[in-house]
Amino acid sequence: MNNNEMFQFIEESFEENYELLRLEGGHSLSPQVKKLALEQVKNYWKKLRHVAENVSDTEVRLTLPQQSTPSGRPYTIQGVVDVVKEDDRTVMYDIKTQDADFVRSNKKDYEGQLNIYAHVWQSVREQELDGTSILATGETQGLRRAKQRSFLTNNDNLLEEALEEWEPEVPIDIADERIEGYLESFGVVVDKIEEHCFEAPSIEKINSKILGNKTFAVHVCRNCDARFSCDTYKEYAFNSSRVSNDFLSFYEDYGTEQERVEQIETTLEEEV
Repeated sequence: MNNNEMFQFIEESFEENYELLRLEGGHSLSPQVKKLALEQVKNYWKKLRHVAENVSDTEVRLTLPQQSTPSGRPYTIQGVVDVVKEDDRTVMYDIKTQDADFVRSNKKDYEGQLNIYAHVWQSVREQELDGTSILATGETQGLRRAKQRSFLTNNDNLLEEALEEWEPEVPIDIADERIEGYLESFGVVVDKIEEHCFEAPSIEKINSKILGNKTFAVHVCRNCDARFSCDTYKEYAFNSSRVSNDFLSFYEDYGTEQERVEQIETTLEEEV
């Protein structure tokens, strides 16, 4: 299958899956967002064709039963991954919706999950792995800016150069000696959930830089509906230089103008 045939297949499959998800979930995308999503899928094919063509096992369900939390609660870990066998190497991939820059800046947040998946694959299936990686589906800021500059200047080379530099695959090291610690951490989380122990991050956490100059508050809190009743976010807002001018802006922050327009267009499309 050549590139043109593959792009046609991607477009048809994208439309079919989009309609299915729209009917099941009752949510639509604005035409512009939908177009950008399709472009991103095509870009992934261009960049990761060697991975896609060598997938040997897709959507593999991994299960690690009979685990116990520190409080003695039984639980089971389940996950879904893809496995690629190429030449003499076998690599496990997990797909995340964050962008690659964010994943690279916060690799420790993914190490436990990927290492446990690798442990299940190697111990239960008795098949060795040469590595694990995250495939980050989110669009990086650099790629987004390149698209904008390419559109404004009508210069496709700007986008092609950005795509060459873009690396959506983020390798995660396998550390067998840390498995027990990772499993214990999972158990702690299960206990907190069962005991309804939900705490907001500290003010230090939401002020910390997690991606370039972006703080946790900007990258995470702005996308969290719970911020409207979050004491930490309220403290963050009161300590901001903007609060004296317009405190309510923190609770009415629905994204950029473009994001708000897209939300309105999508809502109107659903009403029609």
